Amino acid sequence: MAQGMKRLGMPVAVLLGVVLVGLTATSWLINRDALRQAVEAQIRAVTGLELTVKGPIDVSVFPGSYVSFHDVGLKGGAASDPALRVDVLTANLRLLPLLLQRFEIADLMMLRPQIHVARRADGESNWTPFIETIARTMKPGADNQVSFSEIRIQDGTLDYEDAGNHASEKLEDIDLSLAWPSISRSFAATGQFNWRGERVDGSISISDFVAALSGDRSGLKARLASAPLKLAFDGTVANRTSAMMEGTLTVDTASLRNALQWTGQAPPAGGGFGRFALKARANVVGASIALTNVNVELDGNVAEGVMTYSNNGRQTLQATLAADALDFTPYISTFRLLASGARDWNRQLFDLNSLLTTDLDMRLSAARVTVGPTKLGRTAFGANLRNGALALSVGEAQVYGGIAKGSFGVARSDAIADVKAQFQFLDVDLQACASELFGVNRLSGRGNLNVSLVASGSSPFGLASSLDGTATLTGHDGAISGFNVEQLLKRLERRPLSGGNIRSGSTPFDNLTVSLKFAEGVATTEEVRVEGPASRVTLTGTASVPTREYNLKGVASLTSNGATSFELPFVVEGPWDDPLIYPDPESLIRRSPATAPLLDAVKDKKARDAVRSVLERFTGGGVRPGAPDAAAPAPAPSPAAASEAAKSN
Repeated sequence: MAQGMKRLGMPVAVLLGVVLVGLTATSWLINRDALRQAVEAQIRAVTGLELTVKGPIDVSVFPGSYVSFHDVGLKGGAASDPALRVDVLTANLRLLPLLLQRFEIADLMMLRPQIHVARRADGESNWTPFIETIARTMKPGADNQVSFSEIRIQDGTLDYEDAGNHASEKLEDIDLSLAWPSISRSFAATGQFNWRGERVDGSISISDFVAALSGDRSGLKARLASAPLKLAFDGTVANRTSAMMEGTLTVDTASLRNALQWTGQAPPAGGGFGRFALKARANVVGASIALTNVNVELDGNVAEGVMTYSNNGRQTLQATLAADALDFTPYISTFRLLASGARDWNRQLFDLNSLLTTDLDMRLSAARVTVGPTKLGRTAFGANLRNGALALSVGEAQVYGGIAKGSFGVARSDAIADVKAQFQFLDVDLQACASELFGVNRLSGRGNLNVSLVASGSSPFGLASSLDGTATLTGHDGAISGFNVEQLLKRLERRPLSGGNIRSGSTPFDNLTVSLKFAEGVATTEEVRVEGPASRVTLTGTASVPTREYNLKGVASLTSNGATSFELPFVVEGPWDDPLIYPDPESLIRRSPATAPLLDAVKDKKARDAVRSVLERFTGGGVRPGAPDAAAPAPAPSPAAASEAAKSN
């Protein structure tokens, strides 16, 4: 047995030696010009691209069968610039045909290729001849049927120019493998590349490559994964007159703001736009995509509905979505009407650039909505943004225990925001409404509020300084905190100069009526009336919106059975959140019995006895020695003396 194996091994060894010698001889005897011409012809036949070689050519038969071209260019048709430049283009050859002096390419390897794709305004590109040719050569029975089924790219770059959209992109460090197995009709590409500073892993598979190249419908699976964004599509693709895709689309990113910046889109101003996920049935036609069965999540807000996005020279987003709960707090967290001191309007300039990048038409409905400290119940509203003008409309919202509806609009004029607001609040909690909308914390009860305002400015302070319009408030069964009008009036009715703390307690009311007119940031009272069980208050004057200060005068009255028993003028001055409220001092002095003789003495010099009597009351005794004669003008009593006189009175 061993001897038989030895006898068989000798011929095999001889045969291998002959083959090795033959391969070596073949590498010496091979016609390099014929090999070059054959490879060039196959590449031209398969791709439709003309091959130009400026560098040397390396040929190897054993142990590897290949031919390498250095400094290669490939261009299509009459194009002046090559569509593809390659430092080293290696064509691996099939061994057995090579021994028979036939040159058949098994696969291609491109080292440091520079790919240039130029898309004209009509949709054609410099790679159109390649696509048309490879579609023809891959069809079964083609005269020049493609002989190789794989192309590998290493350390490549791709430059893309779109004349129609005036766009350009660049992909670098491309490591990619393209394969279309001869035993199937499928196509697959996998690899990585750098785009805008991020490494992207990608894969694509086409179930019928020939149909896809011809523009017919074919199955498509695609995936892109990077740190900023992950995207996947599973469906079908066709390209007869324009690109059409239909299937399931999923998008996922930890920060939508970062993903938009990475893809070259301007993110919206303000906060939010973090975690984002979308899954939907997508129908893509050209530059438009329609999404149905949408399930979208943004910053913890989850909604369902339909969406449409298009980018025909301008981005347009349309959506109708419904959610159980929405929280808009992240999007307004960086927008502040008031400065950090909370007593002055914010003077930081608006960033209105985001109003110019996208057109928006969105309708949202939710069972619960949160906007900062404001909690809303069932709410339906719409947002429309077109040509830099934003319009928000609230069909109906459950807020402050009542109903709100109205509209809010912002139009951009250079760096100026033109704002228009019209709102109605019906049967709302006045304490919550006044506190959150106007920073007024002294009002309670229920009522209706109607606001119609316009303003123009580059900051919140600018808007406050230019405010024009009207506001009306009607309330009932509430109170104004800070002072008790009824108790104060009863005390001052008995002792006008009694003084004491008047900034305590609250004034209940049955009915409240406020009507204001705004002009250039100043609110003027047209009617302010507070009617309580035993008192009535009316106010006139102004309130400055830019400085957030009152300058009001009023009259407080005690009432009994509809009749007025006592009236007291008073003044309201100072900041909105902590105003000074005090009675008119001249009125108190005139009402005091202790000061009446003194006031009369100023007018009637003959009433010396009365004046002396008043002075003795203020000083607690007779006139001091050396004091001026009683006939001389009496000095004005100090407030403390007046108060003591009132107490003794």
